Amino acid sequence: MTLRALADDPRLRLRTLVTGDRDWTAPVRWVHNTELADPSPYLRADELVMTNGVWCQGDDAARTDAAEHFVRALADAGAAGMVFGLRREVPQVPAAVVRACRRAGMALLELPITIPFTAISQAAAGHYSQERQHDLLDQVRRNNALVEAISRGAGAAGVLDVLGAERPELAVCVVDRLGRIPADRGVGLTAADGEAVAAALGRRPPPLELELGERGPVTLFLVPTVGAAGIGAVLVCRGRPTELSGADLASLEQAARFLSLEVAREELSRSVEARFAGELLELIASGAREEVVAERLRAFGVDAAAPMAVCALAARTGGDAHLVSAEAVVRALTERHVPAVVAESGGEIITIFPWPRPEPELITFVRDLMGGTELVAGLSGVARGIGALRPALREARECTRVLRSRPSGPRVRRFDELGGHRLLLGRHDAEGLRAVAAAVLDPLRRHDAERGSDLVPSLQAFLDHDGNWNATATYLSVHVNTLRNRLTRVTELTGLDVARTADRVDLFLALEADRSAAGAALSPPTRPPRSRDRSARHR
Repeated sequence: MTLRALADDPRLRLRTLVTGDRDWTAPVRWVHNTELADPSPYLRADELVMTNGVWCQGDDAARTDAAEHFVRALADAGAAGMVFGLRREVPQVPAAVVRACRRAGMALLELPITIPFTAISQAAAGHYSQERQHDLLDQVRRNNALVEAISRGAGAAGVLDVLGAERPELAVCVVDRLGRIPADRGVGLTAADGEAVAAALGRRPPPLELELGERGPVTLFLVPTVGAAGIGAVLVCRGRPTELSGADLASLEQAARFLSLEVAREELSRSVEARFAGELLELIASGAREEVVAERLRAFGVDAAAPMAVCALAARTGGDAHLVSAEAVVRALTERHVPAVVAESGGEIITIFPWPRPEPELITFVRDLMGGTELVAGLSGVARGIGALRPALREARECTRVLRSRPSGPRVRRFDELGGHRLLLGRHDAEGLRAVAAAVLDPLRRHDAERGSDLVPSLQAFLDHDGNWNATATYLSVHVNTLRNRLTRVTELTGLDVARTADRVDLFLALEADRSAAGAALSPPTRPPRSRDRSARHR
């Protein structure tokens, strides 16, 4: 409802006495009838005030003071205007009221004696009813268009097309939680802008307005994932929230709800792909038939007959495990037009992709793939044939396990660059590694289980501290004689003496084989529990 709509309604026969400064096409909240000398405590902004002027009595000076006071109160409250209803005692609007409205820039309309204020209230209700009906029809029409766009697979771009057809003045785009921009209609965000928006989504709570440098302010409409906690994407609209009309906000919020369906579809697709990728890794690791593995590789667009590289990426031990995600690796490979199998496994991202280029260029490619992150990446040699994938997978993971344990040094290495015992252990599968470890460690494990002793942790700590008795005893919080008694017991049970180099090597290889078989990240030794009583410390 607007002043223009009321003034043009022939049933009301309103006559305009003062146009005022307000835009007559601006919305009017409602109509308010009052005879108080100061109605401002009971008024809301943009309300139209109806009055018979009972407050305007007395001589000319009194009427002038009353009119000035009344109109000033309306102006201070942000009223949309005044309707002065004539009555037999006041057959025309007092001149003092007209003068006061002109000075204040307040719109003033005159209502004939024969028309009651209820007619204006009914007209206002009719306008609001029509407006509400129009809004509902727009919402239903927009809803149908959005349903059609989603059902035909138009995706995020289709949702923006529906929004643009209805409100072409809005510049909007979609940014997912990885910073990708699957659809843009007039905003023109860069990749850096997308990353800034994605970073904002990680805040708790995420902001509803964001400054994007030269692009200025944008309003964010969150797109939740269906059936799960968290935000899957965001609908970005150029401009501040205060610059958007109520109709704009309704359209954008409805579009954001439909985008959640598209986000859910993409999440499901990625989930299915990740599950199949994980199953493929299990097939490779278990030595499945080559034709089965080849068929799965082809489903990911990877030519099983081509040379393939296997890479395992992870954060360093103690670092931020969230630095890498399978989705980010998929995006980086897709941007480089490289088909690949990407799966998460044991805190690592394993990827298998064709590598027809010279092998020395592989490290450079992986460094570029990692970008500016602080990840480490272990590589196998280029696998030529499906049969070579199983040892290549094992080598890449072993290489990454070693790199994760080192606080510094090269971030990307090939397995054959590790040297020494790493090459020896890396040539065995998990079953072989467990056999190597069991031959030495099983007697110690049985003793620890039966007697509540700490022989295996003590041996591990001794070797991790390079055979330094005092440093190891301090680390274990025991007396050095207690440590000597424990390692003497190790010699009695295994026949291997930590004082002899050859025996120490065998003990070290057994512990390393056990770590490799478990697939655990190499990390600083875990402090064993303190012994429960004094006698247990010497077992």
